[in-house]
Amino acid sequence: MYDKMTLQVLANHARAAAENMALALHRTAHSAFVKETQDFTVMLMDVAGDTFAVPMDLGATWYPGLTYGRAIDMVQDYRPGDVAFTNDPYACFVATHTPDTHLWKPVFYEDEIVAWTGGHIHNTDMGGAVAASLSRSLTEIYQEGIRFPPMKLVREGVFDDMILRIMETNVRKPSLNIGDIKALVGALNTGERKVHAMLERFGKKGFLSGVAALKDQSEAQAREILRGIPDGDYVFADYADEDSDFANPCRLKLTLRIRGDEAVLDFTGSDPQLGSSLNVPSGGDPRHTVLMVGVYYVLYTLNPRLLLNTGLTRPFTCIAPEGTVLNPVSPAAVGMRSLTCARLRSVIFGAFSQAIPDRMPAAPAGNNCIINVKSHDERTGMAIIAAVNPVVGGGGGMPSRDGTNGSGADAAYLKNTPIEITETEVPVEFLKYGLAQDSGGPGRWRGGLATDMAFRVFAPDTRITARNRDRSRFRPWGVLGGRAAGLSDMVVNPGTADERRLGSIDTAILQPGDVLEVRSAGGGGRGDPMLREPWRVAKDVARGYVSEPAARSEYGVVLTGGEVDEQATAALRSKAIPHKGHFHFGPERNAYETQWNDAAYDLLTTLLAALPIHWRFFVKTEIFRRMPGRAGAEGVRAAFEETCARFPDLPRPAALAAAAE
Repeated sequence: MYDKMTLQVLANHARAAAENMALALHRTAHSAFVKETQDFTVMLMDVAGDTFAVPMDLGATWYPGLTYGRAIDMVQDYRPGDVAFTNDPYACFVATHTPDTHLWKPVFYEDEIVAWTGGHIHNTDMGGAVAASLSRSLTEIYQEGIRFPPMKLVREGVFDDMILRIMETNVRKPSLNIGDIKALVGALNTGERKVHAMLERFGKKGFLSGVAALKDQSEAQAREILRGIPDGDYVFADYADEDSDFANPCRLKLTLRIRGDEAVLDFTGSDPQLGSSLNVPSGGDPRHTVLMVGVYYVLYTLNPRLLLNTGLTRPFTCIAPEGTVLNPVSPAAVGMRSLTCARLRSVIFGAFSQAIPDRMPAAPAGNNCIINVKSHDERTGMAIIAAVNPVVGGGGGMPSRDGTNGSGADAAYLKNTPIEITETEVPVEFLKYGLAQDSGGPGRWRGGLATDMAFRVFAPDTRITARNRDRSRFRPWGVLGGRAAGLSDMVVNPGTADERRLGSIDTAILQPGDVLEVRSAGGGGRGDPMLREPWRVAKDVARGYVSEPAARSEYGVVLTGGEVDEQATAALRSKAIPHKGHFHFGPERNAYETQWNDAAYDLLTTLLAALPIHWRFFVKTEIFRRMPGRAGAEGVRAAFEETCARFPDLPRPAALAAAAE
């Protein structure tokens, strides 16, 4: 049994080891997306492959509850110096889209595996139908690049050259991929040395029992937080703009059931498996880390001293029915799962916001748009493919402060790449990179501002992929009287006769001189904006965060020469009508839900669940096509009957017929 002090010492050693791994990778990586944006993870794992330590200062923050157990078991006869890897989303549900290449290495001590080091890097490109491998338009996993099932990449310290040759042949920038992978191997070696140091300090028995105690401690902390939340069923739904190109919204629904120190996250009612790449491959794992990311953020917000490891997941059970967007079956495309995961986090935040309204913020922007450019560099004569920058929105208004501007809340781990570095590596010229005025949701605590970026290209047929483009239709919501935030946008040649507004489209082909402007969404506001101190509003105007017209219309603050007109402000605010209800969604969602209310979606879910998986998305699309002029459950029922009449081969099992009546 570990006493608290010794356990904390071990926790500090483990975290320091993970930080050293992250630093080794960060300093030796080749691609800007890893060395600048920091889309990578590293971790230490116990004998079973459960994560017990992750870094806090470098890398992505999705995976403290990840287990490599299934991947580990698919490779045989581990020896010292071996490193295994996979990027196949369906092989073991560790990698969740093909650019994420996961590696793991056994740590031997006295001829026995006592731990594992592991992690992933997001490769700039893994081949496939589009540059950077990811687009909502893709419909099958086969289009998303080459896949490697779990296998040994390094055998007793020697790389398998055949595997590297296969990768070189199938990806667009092999030097970046292989350079990043070798940097990750170096990080795993660093972790191995640090684990050996802990074994020498604590002894084998002490180390193994201490790692188990760390996970138990994390579980106890999570259960303590849950006991402080009122028991109940908290239901929330949110939407991605489109379930495929130029198509219908994608709905995620959560029923959060809290009972004592346990919780169930039931995603029944979410959309069926989609004919696009927005699917999230969870494999039905009741504690899959991608289903739990929003939970990690909530728990860590409520207790910043939380130990981040797989113990956090034990009090939770996720239900994601097979054949739905959160549990697709192969060969469904999954490359854009990060867009859906952003909406998944919004859904989790919305449910917890109802459970503990005094402690939760408004919605973050929820669209971390990552721009990739494939072009020809006239300076060097070489083809280029590179990540330009994440365009990340603001955080939601907090219980006691404004939301973070530009890179807030659940997407803050995606670091800014200085434009000087990008212009050196990529043939583009930046024209704008800053914060978008009036984009944060008005509130007593204002939502964080959106990021606005524009650049010019110089080569013909420059191909842009902008993954995770969303929130151009449904706004990040405000809470407790706060208002929804501004929408995102993507425009080619803004302000000219050739202007093209692209909405949520995530690919574009640009010609020499074309300009692309991308703006994220802002964060939702929290609390009645009429209660925001006028001096704060005046300061926002002075900083350019809020325009004078918005200060007047949204906050009821009248400014004269930059100073608050107290009398006019008091008079204007006295006429304001506060928003009632917990959430403020904005006019777009309100209008949508007059047609697609809860009853309509409940019936749609029941009908689709009774169909074979390969029919579901098709039937959903056909029902939506027949809904204009109809609303509610009656409209869905009529649209379904028309669909059945049009397609007589559509299966009609008894359960489906009963649901339609």
